[in-house]
Amino acid sequence: MSSGLQTPAAFVRDSEERLVETTMDLLAYDTSNPPGETAEIAADVESRLADLGLETETFAVDPEKPNVMATLPGEREETLLFNGHFDTVPYDAEGWSADPLGERRDGRIYGRGATDMKGQVAAMLEVARAFVETETTPPLDLRFVFVSDEETGGDAGIEAMLDGPGVEADACVIGETTCCRGRHSITVADRGCIWLTLEADGESAHGSRPMLGENAVDRLYDALTTLLEQFGDRPLDLDPDLDPIVDESVAYYEPTIGASAARDLFQHPTINVGTIEGGEAINVVPSQATARVDLRLTAGVETEAVLADVETCIDECEGVSVADVSWSVGSYEPVDSPLVDAATELASDVMGESVYRRSATGGGDAKKFRHAGVPTVELGMGTDTVHAVDEFTTTEALVNNATAYARLPYAIADRL
Repeated sequence: MSSGLQTPAAFVRDSEERLVETTMDLLAYDTSNPPGETAEIAADVESRLADLGLETETFAVDPEKPNVMATLPGEREETLLFNGHFDTVPYDAEGWSADPLGERRDGRIYGRGATDMKGQVAAMLEVARAFVETETTPPLDLRFVFVSDEETGGDAGIEAMLDGPGVEADACVIGETTCCRGRHSITVADRGCIWLTLEADGESAHGSRPMLGENAVDRLYDALTTLLEQFGDRPLDLDPDLDPIVDESVAYYEPTIGASAARDLFQHPTINVGTIEGGEAINVVPSQATARVDLRLTAGVETEAVLADVETCIDECEGVSVADVSWSVGSYEPVDSPLVDAATELASDVMGESVYRRSATGGGDAKKFRHAGVPTVELGMGTDTVHAVDEFTTTEALVNNATAYARLPYAIADRL
């Protein structure tokens, strides 16, 4: 219920200067992960939310990586969750032309994490302020969860929250940047993955008489070639519900990687041999070799079934075995869900253009939320400088994010 003052959306549209200042304040904390020390920024954010009168909680399994949760009660019992992360990837200051800990220049805000995603965290904080200062009760509960261990996929962040106090919500929006080269989107899916460590055994011999040994590198090479041949072009059995997501994902990625490669991303597994190690010296037949392989699968594919086929394939390769494996299942939100519908309409309206409903090529905290039963999308206006030198966001992106986030509670409430 509104007091008749300015609406929250109008409030944040007039808050450009404070949005910039808050973003600059957050950028001033070096939260590079590793090591991912976020205690100071978490205390700052918790204090800002508490000062607004929100009920706050700090939860940590690692004292250097606390997580902050705050709740603003609404008119209904349903909950909309806003999620962001404090940590950033590392940076090399010598390669930057701007200050990695924050610099404002010509409508841009530079700094590590500016677009991934301290700018979006600032926008979410401004949304909380907007509802409080306009004396507006949101149509449903608003929950803010900011975590400390996202960039490395660590277990001190959202996993700790899910395993600890729990994060119940009827819908969640994560502020990851979802734009590329002027194309805007919301991410409604992610891919599953299989990470394999393959080990090959051989028999040492002098390099001048290789026929007297068994070359472990050769065996490993043959196994990797077989793996690529058997699975690289293997069609994936996709649920028809994924068709619109795949089509819009292909359209989104096509200008960057080409139409054929974009479709291959989702219709076949992608396989990357990330590391290969083996051998002791140039003149010695190697007795051992190791490779680490990253295999990705479109949401809806039965990861465990593919893994079983992969393990069978490797078992048939002489001298090669699977030494270690980890895997995850992809996830997605149906395009006709209330959350996707609301987020798509809002993003399109704020940006003044249609947006793509696409799959991420990897997977982050959205996957963890979805597997925990929380409908989740990623939505964030920003720049193409995620993880790059001279990372920056813009004042326009900050205001657009805050505007979309301030309007989202009403759009969701109307559809739930």
